[in-house]
Amino acid sequence: MGADGDPRDTHRTPERLRDRLAPDDDSPRGGAIDGTAIMIAAAKASVPAALVPVLLDRAQAYLDDHAVEYAREFECIYEDDDVAVYFVPLGHWDTKGAELGFSHREVDAVRRAHAEHIRRLGTDVDRRDEFETALEIREVAVIDAV
Repeated sequence: MGADGDPRDTHRTPERLRDRLAPDDDSPRGGAIDGTAIMIAAAKASVPAALVPVLLDRAQAYLDDHAVEYAREFECIYEDDDVAVYFVPLGHWDTKGAELGFSHREVDAVRRAHAEHIRRLGTDVDRRDEFETALEIREVAVIDAV
């Protein structure tokens, strides 16, 4: 029990990823990928969880530099004020990951985070089945629209 008799005081407030990745903080933010998708990808990937936001930031920098090309070359499946989401060919993250110097496991973490983001988004916009089916033959790139 805590000092004032409240049993809840004995439990630490859990650290939330969004708190660690606050915009005014210099720590990695995870690019355009939402915090829950980052946590799920980190749990499934064979890389340290703290590394996933760093990898996503590096991938985001690449995507930011090539946003016009993505808009011109790939199908935009969703866009709002925060993100633009594109279906890209299978192997996209293998190629881009190699360019960025990522290991196979790091590429897998980035791929998983982008896919998980679109799955969560699909649930929100009632297109989850459509996105799941498309992910069988394509990958996804989520680009920060800001």
